[in-house]
Amino acid sequence: MATPAAPLTCPKPMKATSNGVFQGDDPLDYALPLAIVQICLVLVLTRVLAYLLRPLRQPRVVAEIIGGILLGPSALGRSEKYLHTIFPPKSLTVLDTLANFGLLFFLFLVGLELDPKSLRRTGKKALCIAIAGISVPFVLGIGTSFALRATISQGVNQGPFLVFMGVALSITAFPVLARILAELKLLTTDVGRMAMSAAAVNDVAAWILLALAIALSGNGSSPFISLWVLLSGVGFVLLCILIGPPIFTWMAKRCSDGEHVDEIYVCGTLAAVLAAGFVTDSIGIHALFGAFVLGVLVPKEGPFAGALVEKVEDLVSGLFLPLYFVSSGLKTNVATIQGAQSWGLLALVIFTSCFGKIVGTIVVSLLCRMPVQEALTLGFLMNTKGLVELIVLNIGKDRGVLNDQTFAIMVLMALFTTFITTPIVISIYRPAKLAVTKYKHRTIERKDTSKQVRILSCFYSTRNIPTLINLIEVSRGTAKKEGLRVYAMHLMELSERSSAILMVHKVKRNGLPFWNKGEVSDSNQVVVAFETFEHLSKVSIRPTTAISPMNSMHEDIITSAENKRVAMIILPFHKHQRLDGHFETTRTDLRHVNRKVLQQAPCSVGILVDRGLGGASHVPASNVNFTITILFFGGHDDREALAYGIRMAEHPGITLVVVRFAVDPALAGGSVKLKMSQNSSPEVQPEDEVVISRLKESISTDGSIKYEERTVKDATEVIEATKSYSKCNLFLVGRMPEGQVVASLNKNSECPELGPIGNLLTSSDFSTTASLLVVQQHRSQLSQDALNSLEDGETSDGNESN
Repeated sequence: MATPAAPLTCPKPMKATSNGVFQGDDPLDYALPLAIVQICLVLVLTRVLAYLLRPLRQPRVVAEIIGGILLGPSALGRSEKYLHTIFPPKSLTVLDTLANFGLLFFLFLVGLELDPKSLRRTGKKALCIAIAGISVPFVLGIGTSFALRATISQGVNQGPFLVFMGVALSITAFPVLARILAELKLLTTDVGRMAMSAAAVNDVAAWILLALAIALSGNGSSPFISLWVLLSGVGFVLLCILIGPPIFTWMAKRCSDGEHVDEIYVCGTLAAVLAAGFVTDSIGIHALFGAFVLGVLVPKEGPFAGALVEKVEDLVSGLFLPLYFVSSGLKTNVATIQGAQSWGLLALVIFTSCFGKIVGTIVVSLLCRMPVQEALTLGFLMNTKGLVELIVLNIGKDRGVLNDQTFAIMVLMALFTTFITTPIVISIYRPAKLAVTKYKHRTIERKDTSKQVRILSCFYSTRNIPTLINLIEVSRGTAKKEGLRVYAMHLMELSERSSAILMVHKVKRNGLPFWNKGEVSDSNQVVVAFETFEHLSKVSIRPTTAISPMNSMHEDIITSAENKRVAMIILPFHKHQRLDGHFETTRTDLRHVNRKVLQQAPCSVGILVDRGLGGASHVPASNVNFTITILFFGGHDDREALAYGIRMAEHPGITLVVVRFAVDPALAGGSVKLKMSQNSSPEVQPEDEVVISRLKESISTDGSIKYEERTVKDATEVIEATKSYSKCNLFLVGRMPEGQVVASLNKNSECPELGPIGNLLTSSDFSTTASLLVVQQHRSQLSQDALNSLEDGETSDGNESN
């Protein structure tokens, strides 16, 4: 007589928290401590992998996909003990819930980054490329699905399987593509603009197709159920379009620039996201769709969208989202791909995916008369996969459309296609840089002072804008000249945060992204400030934005200066003044940017130390009443500062005081003289005399310029003499002054990029409210001492002046 089979016992549900190890509890048997261990493990592994892949310039999503696969049964999960300890089956419900919770809000952020207005402005060329990039791989995906159903995916429902395969092969990951373009500095190129426009269209089409695939993959036996799901989804979207925008617009209008966004609006929006997710999940599509639709409907202008991103993003993308990659990795078992047939199918899927996207895009691009190199680059860029691809595959896996082997093949395909994008694009596309223009006016000092002066003014935050605008006001010269053209460059860091894609919206349709021509299409308060000033003055101002990692920000500044043929780059000092008058470091990596620009700039450079020139707002031309003091010791940089000061003196509200320091004749033969003879060029002195003699001649016709000479014996007298001019509004000095007087000053300084005089004027011992502009004149080759002073960690020996 056969013994009856033992009844199946379900594992007990996990309690949330343990009583502690001293009470005999194992924390890993409880949901919260286990979830903490899982999250920490995921974060550490993905961050380490991202660091290791950084030299290959891979997006972080590649590291997260690899990390998920390594933590799953493909690698570490081969150990049963590890898998049942860290990822036991009873914990997977909690893990998947947290992962999908994070994914819900991440898709809301993705929707926030997608601007429907920009889609309506998409040109015919980008639209044709997007359609080809979707349709060709979709058709090939359907063809591949027949091969898979005949071999490793037998018995699956044909309709949903065809659609899922088509969608999986036709997707372009919009957020990942934006980050790759930004990393490679291609956002501002024609190919980058085209790729982003086409990818945005592709993204929307992919979500529509995925909704169709989900509706078809329901468990209902009647096709009317799928139709009902689809119609309900369409009805939900229409209802959101009808109700959402008026409410969000009302919220956005009540949030003004520069003010704190009311917490009730943020909480209300996040609650609406959860409610929308509940509705779409109840319909049978997926909770992600509700969140995505709501994100698309939020107005992109104003501070409201930025506040939502700031509140949600770091927690979601930094903490919860990596769990989704682990959840996906636990379902991916590369070991299921066995034998020649399976590996052949993997090769087939990769080939059809790449062939469909790349060839389809290239053919249409060439028909649109794009250059071959750009068409090829665009093809590989559009082949980028990422998180959206994983979402499609996971939904297919959960719905029973994709089995383990097919799922593993598709995940490896997504990883491979994303991994190859950056290296291939780097190798095949080198943007045709403008030929190094041998333009003439690389300095403010010039023989023909009537020619237009071009300045590139850089800033990181709105804190510097009032001083920058007032500096531009006093720099504009007279109406008789061709005037001043200013390129105001907002320096924005490309961080690891996914919302960096929001910056892509600054790309304009005129083919010159980030350089605004004519009307301003957004309410950016920075642009508005410069546009308002331009209308009130005779200065031509072009607001611009540079998006780059901080370690390569200087390249964008230098390239822009070269392309725009500017005579001077003005950079903000890396410290800001506190209320007590002392300086506090804003960011240390800003100092790195300033030093690199000083070393490699194609023109003169000025570093602006902001102490509030003219107060917290723009001073109208008729109200300008500034005193500008130039401390002149001699040398190239001092002559450049003097030339800039003389231009400023043309403004009717400016009084220029030029103070020339000279060594007491009685001390001219001592050690100071020896110092000078070792490090100074003998031909410098006559050039200084010529400049000063011209200045003296101009004083007779221009009462706004005052000239004084101060004879000093040592560094102490230099400091005391300088303090007597502390009540001016702006100091203008050279970075590396030359001559006998400077040789007596102590060159050991905390900020060698300011030079000895700049450091004196910013030291805590020097009391003044005057802002400071430290100037370095462009030369074909900087002196060795000037270069040494910019090296990190240099001692005072490396900071000697000429």
